[in-house]
Amino acid sequence: MTPILRSCLLLLLCSGSLVAPSPPSAASPGQAGWDVNRPDFSASPVSAEVDVSEGTWMSLDVAPDGRHLVFDLLGDIYELPLGGGTARPLTSGHAWDMQPRYSPDGSRVAFTSDRAGGDNIWTLERASGELRQITFEIFRLLNNPVWSPDGQYLAARKHFTTSRSLGTGEIWLYHAAGSGDNSGQLVVPRPSPAFQKEQGEPAFSPDGKSLYFSLNTTPGDTFIYHQDSNTELFQIRRVDLASGDVDTVAGGPGGAVRATPSPDGKQLAYVKRVRAESRLFVMDLDSGSERMLFDALDLDMQETWAVHGLYPNMAWTPDSRDLVFWAQGRIWRSPPTGRPWPCASCPPAAC
Repeated sequence: MTPILRSCLLLLLCSGSLVAPSPPSAASPGQAGWDVNRPDFSASPVSAEVDVSEGTWMSLDVAPDGRHLVFDLLGDIYELPLGGGTARPLTSGHAWDMQPRYSPDGSRVAFTSDRAGGDNIWTLERASGELRQITFEIFRLLNNPVWSPDGQYLAARKHFTTSRSLGTGEIWLYHAAGSGDNSGQLVVPRPSPAFQKEQGEPAFSPDGKSLYFSLNTTPGDTFIYHQDSNTELFQIRRVDLASGDVDTVAGGPGGAVRATPSPDGKQLAYVKRVRAESRLFVMDLDSGSERMLFDALDLDMQETWAVHGLYPNMAWTPDSRDLVFWAQGRIWRSPPTGRPWPCASCPPAAC
């Protein structure tokens, strides 16, 4: 029987609140003639304030200096002190913004947005609020941006369909400066032209030499709903960016998704199933040994269609000691050793 390890987890949003988003200050630099944030109809807010302590399916990231985290909630992106408090909006308006990721120097946030029509990758300057569109797809839409360690490139999942509306993903690389002809470079292709199963969730290794991704490895090319999650539905694989060689890092019964390497490159966090329940695991990359960290995640999407990923983005603290992740409507922080925190109160400044 697999032991269930319950750490004394620290809730970051237990006393936090959200301040009301303000209207966008300038038109988005998207495709000509379309800006979802400036529709041709008027609307009035139903409330001047949003005050919540929980959210659904929230992707997050921790700033490189360890002082803040960024997360998405109901199509807007917010920044919150890592120690808890009041979140401030980084984006707002009608556009649906999600999956924020800090740049390695912390000056920008990359995210997925439909603000120019269809999901594309954008960046936001934290200091000025300036927005920049990085990709310009109108059919093969993108999501799950992740920065290369040098901050020069963004990898993202591009969605492809076959004869069915359900489709698969490829991993593409784009220059982070962005331009109108930023067509990108293919890094992880579809296993075959007829492949209909999920592939995505890119994550760079800390040294920038390889890229992790999730792949449905069940037999055949055809997508099938409600497969048996007690078996291996997904593997986490790693492609060497110089040679193109691919190896399998995690999988087995219960699968493995949402690869999240630690900043020091020694550990890999990911989600897998244990008797149909989603659990958070950490692997020592030198020895290959894995241990369960948290047994109460929300259910991942391994049996279903997961264009935007199989579990929300999570992140390590810069010192590679703690994991920050979403579960049960809230944001949690837990050390990978399973040791309890010195106290169970929050914010952590109170400890």
